[in-house]
Amino acid sequence: MITPQRRQRIEALLEQKQPDLQVLLDDVHDSRNISAVIRTCDAVGVLHFYYSRNSLDHVKTHRTVTQGAHRWLLKERIDYEKRAQFLRRKREEGMQILVTQLGEESRDFREIDYTLPTLLVLGNEKEGVSAEVAAEATHRVIIPMHGMVQSLNVSVAAALILYEAQRQRQAAGFYDRPQLDEARRQALMEEWIRRDSILRKSRGRIGQ
Repeated sequence: MITPQRRQRIEALLEQKQPDLQVLLDDVHDSRNISAVIRTCDAVGVLHFYYSRNSLDHVKTHRTVTQGAHRWLLKERIDYEKRAQFLRRKREEGMQILVTQLGEESRDFREIDYTLPTLLVLGNEKEGVSAEVAAEATHRVIIPMHGMVQSLNVSVAAALILYEAQRQRQAAGFYDRPQLDEARRQALMEEWIRRDSILRKSRGRIGQ
């Protein structure tokens, strides 16, 4: 069983999801950074979260960091060797590809129109986004820096950019009307209720 209040909360969550605001982490290594980005994705209504790793290692999430946010996203691992192909397919679907990268042609992240279908790509902590991935960008963006360092922690950068996207989309009314069609919302609703019920039952908190 699930309480009516819990069901209403999940339903409200789905009504504000932004299926055309997506995130890809390109070979980000630090599992706590990955977890922090997942938490921000949930906070702004991202539904699709992608990641690639130049390694076969399992990607761990820290529940103390995600606070359960990982359960409300659709997560997909992208084959490291097929990242460029994946991004090309996204462009063909009508999405703009934003890549965080320092360069002369890079634009201030606040200049971008995030009401357009958008896939944000962030690179790893040491090398940033790979050249192969950057080549697929519609826009390369930067967060202006006025100190000695040239970049922010990847999870902080993700939060700044995603909240600018949230600000623009909220002003445009995107959160006031469902962006997912009813059939898709219902399918996700039933799946998420099922998983939520199993998790709560395993903790002895079913129906609470």
